Amino acid sequence: MGDHARPLIAITTGEPAGIGPEICATLSRKRLQADLIFIGDRDLLAARGMARTVAQARVLHLPLRAPVKAGKLDVRNARYVLDTLDAAIDGAMSRRFAAIVTAPVQKSVINEAGVAFMGHTEYLEEKSGAKQVVMMLQGFDHALRCPLRVALATTHHALAEVPTVLTAPRLETTLRILHDALKTRSGIASPSILVAGLNPHAGESGHLGHEEITLIAPVLQNLRREGMRLTGPLPADTLFTPKYLREADAVLAMYHDQGLPVLKYATFGAGINVTLGLPFIRTSVDHGTALDLAGKGVADAGSLIEATQAAIEMAHAIKSGGAISKRPSRVSRR
Repeated sequence: MGDHARPLIAITTGEPAGIGPEICATLSRKRLQADLIFIGDRDLLAARGMARTVAQARVLHLPLRAPVKAGKLDVRNARYVLDTLDAAIDGAMSRRFAAIVTAPVQKSVINEAGVAFMGHTEYLEEKSGAKQVVMMLQGFDHALRCPLRVALATTHHALAEVPTVLTAPRLETTLRILHDALKTRSGIASPSILVAGLNPHAGESGHLGHEEITLIAPVLQNLRREGMRLTGPLPADTLFTPKYLREADAVLAMYHDQGLPVLKYATFGAGINVTLGLPFIRTSVDHGTALDLAGKGVADAGSLIEATQAAIEMAHAIKSGGAISKRPSRVSRR
């Protein structure tokens, strides 16, 4: 779809009662080095501000299952949201789309519809047949004047489940996926990765937990023998400081709320989510559906624009054999 020099990027429009449709409308008016195709209900998008004719954008129309009122969830539209994701995945797997960018969804309403849905990351992993994926958020830290990337060893799991889910094979695969992505997608020849401990003070030499000694440290030691530059396990309460971050390309946190609050505080509004390990490129916003703002025309599309720009840069890099674009980006280069 798009000419030979312009990748076709699919944008899923997210929860119809949230801000997804209107931030997609804002995105459709941006001039980018790609063609965009928005997956969703065309009448909804028009009602939220997307012009019927936009030079670089088009809509893959999928009809709503029920009428929508901004800010009001309707369980009947849960299947519609999954339809948009399925269409994007099919297009990416067939190489029709060079990348997928996703607007936010409301996990609760999908689960209320009877579909076990942990999140975009897990859904994409299952539908694509990927063996394991890694959730990474990234943005520009203005205080440090450099990109900040935070990947997760575990994703949307209850805190009580994390020690069970966090296994040596999972941690090793996560680090390999992250290391490879930093090289191939961010153009970093020898990535430096900070690895957090699981417990307070990284276990305090075993007094506050043993996973650092029995699990994390042995995995890091094995991978260092292969030449990976890994520092840790470090106490999470002190690794997010200039002393460490200025010399690192990414941080691996052990669980969701260990690493993401710091990144969102530093980059909120311009941070993005990248799923590593999929057979295609996927980026997303780093915020939720913001039901209280929906339909008011005040939602900030900054994160969606950044996510789309990052997806475009990755698509160009892959097409050119791994050479990273020289266009300036706040999130993709050191």
